[in-house]
Amino acid sequence: MTANYFAGKTAIITGGASGVGRSLAMALGAAGSNVVVGDVDKSAMEIIGKDLDAAGVPHRVDHCDVTQTSSLQAVLDNALETFGQVDFVFANAGIGAGEAGPIWGYSEKDWQWCFNVNVWGVVNSINVFMPYLASRSERTHLVITGSGNGAYAILPDVPIYTASKAAVHTITENLHYQVQAGGLPVVVSALFPGPHVVETGLFNSGRVRPEEFDKGVVGNETGINSVEDMKRMAEEYGINLQTTHPDEVADMALQGLPEGNFWLLALTEENEAKIQRRADMIIGKTTPIPESVG
Repeated sequence: MTANYFAGKTAIITGGASGVGRSLAMALGAAGSNVVVGDVDKSAMEIIGKDLDAAGVPHRVDHCDVTQTSSLQAVLDNALETFGQVDFVFANAGIGAGEAGPIWGYSEKDWQWCFNVNVWGVVNSINVFMPYLASRSERTHLVITGSGNGAYAILPDVPIYTASKAAVHTITENLHYQVQAGGLPVVVSALFPGPHVVETGLFNSGRVRPEEFDKGVVGNETGINSVEDMKRMAEEYGINLQTTHPDEVADMALQGLPEGNFWLLALTEENEAKIQRRADMIIGKTTPIPESVG
């Protein structure tokens, strides 16, 4: 069913050259879709272009800065010129600001950069892609990558990222409601990578940090610049940190899309318990207790 659903269709994936975006591109290509990858990481773009070639997947790999609507529009225009139509858009681009310490001590540039990509990138994607997707007579999809950190749990270690993803989810859910109310042919879905910490380059987002938001810091203030760093730090505290490969996230997404699911979400018992504790805390008006990664 999945292969038939995606065969011959075209998907645009922002942030598509690495991490979850890359896994989505490869999975969609394997399912028979044309793939349009948009990204700002030149090295990763070159690699995925070669890999899509090797897999025999019809594709484009274009520079795409989600903070600029003109860049997103160019990706859409190029996709239509090459493939004639677009059926899926994955607004997947996102970064981690690498903040650490008290929230009142963060650089304004961290806030500005993270919100510019994570929040405005989603808003810009909606503004560019929704008019086209809504104009199609057939069913189309807009999938927005969020995070459980901000959507259903508040992890206190990365407040800028958490705040940005909380905003992303409220935007996504509101878009879903408006599409439903308007009877539009677009299925809006919220994709939550997980259920564990995902093995991506999110911790090394500084590699694509624009000069205008550079604050002269090498690496993240947390000292965590990769999932491997995070695992080593967890081990020092006797914690066996479980992780999820991006391919698992892509498989989950492709399973849910033919069904028109809003929630593209894998949960563990521990994650379900976090959601329940948060709901109980709000209803019971009890003092919040921070959750931990895992």
